[in-house]
Amino acid sequence: MNSAPRQSGILLHPTSLPGPHGSGDLGTAAFHFVDWLVAGGQSLWQLLPLTGLGPGNSPYSSPSAFAGNELLIDLVQLQDAGWLTPADLAEAPVFPEQRIDYAAVRPFRMGQLRRAAARFFASGKTPEHAAFSAFCTDSRAWLDDYALFMALDIAHGGENGAMWQEWPAELAHRKPEALRAAERSHAEEISFWKFSQWCFYTQWARLKAYANANRIEIVGDLPIFVAGHSADVWANPGLFDLDKSGHPRVVAGVPPDYFSETGQRWGNPLYLWSAHAAEHYLWWVDRMRQTMTLCDIVRIDHFRGFAGYWAVPAGEETAINGQWMVGPGHDFFDVVKRGLGELPIIAEDLGEITPDVVALRDDFGLPGMKILQFAFSTDASDKFLPHNYSRNFVVYTGTHDN
Repeated sequence: MNSAPRQSGILLHPTSLPGPHGSGDLGTAAFHFVDWLVAGGQSLWQLLPLTGLGPGNSPYSSPSAFAGNELLIDLVQLQDAGWLTPADLAEAPVFPEQRIDYAAVRPFRMGQLRRAAARFFASGKTPEHAAFSAFCTDSRAWLDDYALFMALDIAHGGENGAMWQEWPAELAHRKPEALRAAERSHAEEISFWKFSQWCFYTQWARLKAYANANRIEIVGDLPIFVAGHSADVWANPGLFDLDKSGHPRVVAGVPPDYFSETGQRWGNPLYLWSAHAAEHYLWWVDRMRQTMTLCDIVRIDHFRGFAGYWAVPAGEETAINGQWMVGPGHDFFDVVKRGLGELPIIAEDLGEITPDVVALRDDFGLPGMKILQFAFSTDASDKFLPHNYSRNFVVYTGTHDN
């Protein structure tokens, strides 16, 4: 990306768009936002992760690294397809105008999705059914595990229920007979989650095509770590540093710094990088490939974790007693580059950055980040002051973190 022309744009997640159903989505307001960017001479629209929400309604702790956020599905498009009625959407409660009340948004939107799914599956064979079947076939590498995981999660209490490690042992450890039985007993629920993903990906493809046709590039966001309670870890335990029960032995975080004297204990399970290397980083190549179907450029969150990462013993309450571990480094990006070609990546290189991180970023020609809000100091040599910038950086006034 060293030779890329200078561009500018806006960082705005779709949930922040206006709309009648409690949170922004992939509907009319999103298309109007593209028009607004074009009118303003912009060429980039950056988003937070488009994956589903985890604890605290965060897209950085998703139940899947591959599945889209069902709450972003535009319900009006489902009405246009004949799967919802105006009377259905008239059931919407009065939502706050200046913030998202997920406690109200989630049950309304998911309830409407379930209603739409029921009508879709009851409607007989249509061209839409053929498109749905094709999507399920093309996405089966991640979709089957995700849909079954979500069905089992709901069966075991949902958001406030048991973690997958506390499910019956034959399900937690994915015994084939138990999985087949679960697929039969939860067939309707599994179909619902597959339908929801088809709706998300169909709507997103339409919006992205409109943006690209208007010369707006989409900048996505890829968290380096995944949530412990996720389809990714449940389906691929051998790729993570877990004990025999499936719980993490060590978790992600960062050491004490000027933001926190105890560091940050994020709690994500850490990768077993030797296992990833043994299979030529296939899971990561698939993840990157999937991400690049959603966006044109991707920001990798916590890029420094590929050079070295802070490992905290899982039993620790803070991140103080962690230790630095060596990441996969150049080998990882060499393999990904061979599989996917040139990497349209922005490296989020903020925080405690060491020479190995800089070398990894620069050796692959990846632009780093500068935050203008960090520049308000008394030090004329502050690296965040604009006159101290070198080439190949993406400059933000601020991000979701500050």
